[in-house]
Amino acid sequence: MGAMSVRNQSSEPSEGEGTSRAREAVGPHRAGFACFVGRPNAGKSTLTNALVGQKVAITADQPQTTRHTVRGIVHRPDAQLILVDTPGLHKPRTLLGERLNDIVRTTWAEVDVIGFCLPANEKLGPGDRFIAKELASIKKTPKIAIVTKTDLVDSKTLAEQLIAIDQLGRELGFEWAEIVPVSAVADQQVGLLADLIVPLLPEGPALYPEGDLTDEPEQVMIAELIREAALEGVRDELPHSIAVVVEEMLPREDRPADRPLLDIHAFVYIERPSQKGIVIGPKGKRLKDVGIKSRKQIEALLGTPVFLDLHVKVAKDWQRDPRQLRKLGF
Repeated sequence: MGAMSVRNQSSEPSEGEGTSRAREAVGPHRAGFACFVGRPNAGKSTLTNALVGQKVAITADQPQTTRHTVRGIVHRPDAQLILVDTPGLHKPRTLLGERLNDIVRTTWAEVDVIGFCLPANEKLGPGDRFIAKELASIKKTPKIAIVTKTDLVDSKTLAEQLIAIDQLGRELGFEWAEIVPVSAVADQQVGLLADLIVPLLPEGPALYPEGDLTDEPEQVMIAELIREAALEGVRDELPHSIAVVVEEMLPREDRPADRPLLDIHAFVYIERPSQKGIVIGPKGKRLKDVGIKSRKQIEALLGTPVFLDLHVKVAKDWQRDPRQLRKLGF
């Protein structure tokens, strides 16, 4: 197996974020970009959220939910790590698919580190090889293999996966800068992962102010939260047919300063009239649930009470129509 470098600290107590970030800065400050790649549902968004310590990327247990390049920002005394969360790379079947893949390749060429997420509980498949081949063609950027969801497997399965990943790199003619097993859900080795990425970043001052967690415009993040809630009960029926656009956000007039209210008007777009009933649900119950769930998350994000007005609209075959893709923000 040669000099395969696997970082595993399972013998030590799980290191949470606090210890890692609280370390005193030693040496020069570093700042740069990393992106997590991997098959849809490989745990990229969950890992982004665990590193940043707050929900910034949409996570739903079905593929292809992240469409915008959401950046999570990890602030540390010694470094600032900006996480670029690209959509999953896949074989495109629609114009939207091709556009997503172009975004992915452009992003990979511009970051300082690429983290390839591979779930511990699934054997390497054709999708992983497809992405690894693409990675092999990007010569200069250091690549870290991140074995996610380690809380779901025993140590023997994990060891086999680590060996398989090491071999995958060798077959394609490159070496992983690191191979790191993590569990974002159990907060195992997440801090260690950040510690291993930081030395690969260029030296330089912080690129974002201390308080920033993401540079996504609020409207995009709100649309993503609504979309995530809308997908919750209908993922089998409408996995990719839902887009959300926040039409306007206005502070309610005539409210006392200590009791503000933000009015948010948003449209949930679907592709066909027959899908309308699925999203709205019997007697409007599902849409109401979507409103309640997403409103709570939006209020947590913005720190202010919100009145959320949701309407469902049909945008015929929007995934295949360049004009509609532009209108819906792609």
